[in-house]
Amino acid sequence: MTEELAKVYNPAEVEQKWYKYWEESGFFKPNQPTNKLTDKPTFTIVIPPPNITGSLHMGHALNNSIQDLLIRYKRMQGFQALWVPGTDHAGIATQNVVERELKKEGKTKDDLGREKFIERIWDWKKEYGGRITQQLRRLGASCDWSRERFTMDEGLNRAVKRHFVQLYKEGLIYRGKRIINWCPKDRTAISDIEVTHETKKGSLWFIRYPGIEGSRDQGIIVATTRPETMLGDTAIAVNPKDERYKHMWGKTVELPLVGRHIPIVKDDFVEQTFGTGAVKVTPAHDPNDYEIGTRHNLPMINILTPDGKITLKELTEQREKDGVAGIEGMDRFKAREEIVKRLEEQGLLVKVEDYETSIGHCYRCNTVIEPYLSDQWFVKIKPLAEQAIAAVEEGKIKLIPERWNKLYLQWMTNLRDWCISRQLWWGHQIPAWYRGEEIFVGEEAPKGDGWQQDPDVFDTWFSSALWPFSVFGWPEETEDLKKFYPTDVLVTSYDIIFFWVARMIMAGLHFMKDVPFRTVYFNALVKDIHGKKMSKSWGNVIDPLEVIDKAGADALRFTFIALIAGQGQDVKLSEDKITEARNFANKIWNVSRFVLMGAGNRDVQSQVSGELELADRWILSRLNQTIKKVTKDIDSYEFGEAAKLLYDFIWGEFCDWYVEIAKIRLYGQDEKAKAAVQNVLLEVLEKTLKLLHPFMPFITEEIWSRVAGRESKTIMLEAWPEADEKMIDPAAEDEMEHLMEAVRAVRNIRAEFNVPHGSEIEVTVVSKRKINDRYLKTLTKIGKLSFVEKLDKKPAQSASAVASGMEIYVALAGLVDPEKETARLTKEKEKLEGELKKISARLADGNFLSRAKPESVENEKVRQQEFSTKVKMLEERLASLG
Repeated sequence: MTEELAKVYNPAEVEQKWYKYWEESGFFKPNQPTNKLTDKPTFTIVIPPPNITGSLHMGHALNNSIQDLLIRYKRMQGFQALWVPGTDHAGIATQNVVERELKKEGKTKDDLGREKFIERIWDWKKEYGGRITQQLRRLGASCDWSRERFTMDEGLNRAVKRHFVQLYKEGLIYRGKRIINWCPKDRTAISDIEVTHETKKGSLWFIRYPGIEGSRDQGIIVATTRPETMLGDTAIAVNPKDERYKHMWGKTVELPLVGRHIPIVKDDFVEQTFGTGAVKVTPAHDPNDYEIGTRHNLPMINILTPDGKITLKELTEQREKDGVAGIEGMDRFKAREEIVKRLEEQGLLVKVEDYETSIGHCYRCNTVIEPYLSDQWFVKIKPLAEQAIAAVEEGKIKLIPERWNKLYLQWMTNLRDWCISRQLWWGHQIPAWYRGEEIFVGEEAPKGDGWQQDPDVFDTWFSSALWPFSVFGWPEETEDLKKFYPTDVLVTSYDIIFFWVARMIMAGLHFMKDVPFRTVYFNALVKDIHGKKMSKSWGNVIDPLEVIDKAGADALRFTFIALIAGQGQDVKLSEDKITEARNFANKIWNVSRFVLMGAGNRDVQSQVSGELELADRWILSRLNQTIKKVTKDIDSYEFGEAAKLLYDFIWGEFCDWYVEIAKIRLYGQDEKAKAAVQNVLLEVLEKTLKLLHPFMPFITEEIWSRVAGRESKTIMLEAWPEADEKMIDPAAEDEMEHLMEAVRAVRNIRAEFNVPHGSEIEVTVVSKRKINDRYLKTLTKIGKLSFVEKLDKKPAQSASAVASGMEIYVALAGLVDPEKETARLTKEKEKLEGELKKISARLADGNFLSRAKPESVENEKVRQQEFSTKVKMLEERLASLG
């Protein structure tokens, strides 16, 4: 006996109810006694931890829909499926959020001091940090929340310390004064891959440096894109192969404005074709200049404050400072304008050329970064990268799509050492202490007086690199670590392949001696329908929470999965696509309601029994083919194909065809036939619900709960369907396809001649194929025909179509007025012929062809073909009326 479904599906009434039930029942834990399946190994995913500052956006929704699909699928297959959730402390982002809150109160972090400021952030995290995880619950994410982690919880803090201390002891971490990328807005170092580069139009200034060997008349001209940094110049460099400057080697030249004398050095790095072939060397403010400075033992003069203003404190002589009086404290770009102005006034600005250059920006705040000489902590990457390269080359880790292999390997072979220190307060404080010239590195503070801990914190990615094993208790040898590491799949966006994925691989191989995951699936980026990135400023953002409120989480999830056109291709999202998915959910609801209402109080079973008719054999064959293909597609990470198969099977085959054919027996008088067809309907419905569950968990659970006689607590612990090869019947599929094609042909004729759908019509079939009476009976019922007969010649006054080798004729007498229909069709044909004449004239006009855009010409050719086809079709209809 079944409980009737409501007439209309209301996601809001269903989704939160079921999620609460699932979570409270502990169904998300990996140790489930999955029905009907023997014990299987673990299947583990660790979530890419969203920032605690974050709110669910479409990127999160897509990524987590895919993860949940995989975890629910494997859970139903009997695996001990574990999805570990958690959040990231997001150093810079979180600190910025709380600093903005303080600004509203008229305060700064310095007013509070470090300890009180960090307390303030923890308070903020307590109030707002769980917002994103609650939103993931609304999406249906079946994470084991009892294992939720935070990148700054006590256990992970211990793991980060071990990470640093062990690498330091192995000689893989060092502290040194190096050129790093500096963000003046955030006042912190950032790593190379946190810099985004944009090509912009700028200027190339040609500046004369006078006074070679004290002679004001002799000089050398250099070209630069950053004239403000000349205050820190300590040399001019030329290429040793450049004969133009051979006579200047080893001599000194006067630095404009400042008056300091600097040497002219020869270095192979200098490109003879850039500018004049002579370049200014500013070792403290350019990575290439830093290398030149190191090779030639040049002084390194810093002329910028941490917030990007000019400082003259490292200029040693007063006369140098006098030459640039008034510039100290200026913003770097304002100082550029002032320095150029002064050079021009002194006759030292030779010329200015337009010049395109690549400018680095902070990936978080988009501030132009500065190369900056600073004491920082670094990881020696090369020894760690070698293993990570081999893991992908040897197939220990599979990247999907495979095209990412090439980029990954190219990037991993060209890495600089990783700057891991950040000048922030929020984060894992570096476990290093200083006392005078002494340095101590350890997991606990050193004993004794006078030690000061390094004030810097680690780059957020330094802690995130440990995520696949730190969440299981490393550095302790926990049972979870033994059982669930390495994980199986990482699902992540391709834009953090280098920020995070590569670093996890390096860390996993180094500390765990095994890869952190076997497969990495790079999901697409979500863009608007035109392929444009979603942005508030462009007004094309779609809020996933609003979609869930209006259409339900299932509709959003299915939209995403169905739009994955290929592995890793960007998803083009629109409101129309979401509406289609919501309509699909309604279709599932309505067909389920029909099937379950049909069961009534009868003792029906989903096991198929009794004599099967053609339509039964066909739908069961198609069901089992769908099970095979959907399973294969999920295993191959072809999620979009799997969703399309389900959509086409449920709507296009089960609902549109089988259910309509089943009604013939359901509404008949043969009780045995009714029970048989109901069994088939239930069989298809139940297995389809299971196939759909990983894609649309809420609606499938709600329907499943109403199916009669179920001891199942939840559909998510039901066995994933397996295809029954005995039920796959190619002959039935072929015969049914002929029948459907014949019905389509009849329906098309109805539409072409405006025959009302409710009117019964007479059909004649002319065919060399053997057609049995049952076939004709079925055709009569589903085609709404009053009479079907087999003949060997065409009847008079009828419309025809060819379908599956048969000629199908629909008698028009009494259905249409031949004279009126002939007049209507003739008028339509003449109108099209007139349009065709105009198009043909345009395409024959040389002036049109020479002036029109190629796409306009092509459009006219397409219209010509379409109109020609329509004219031919109308001629055939007119002949049918003759």
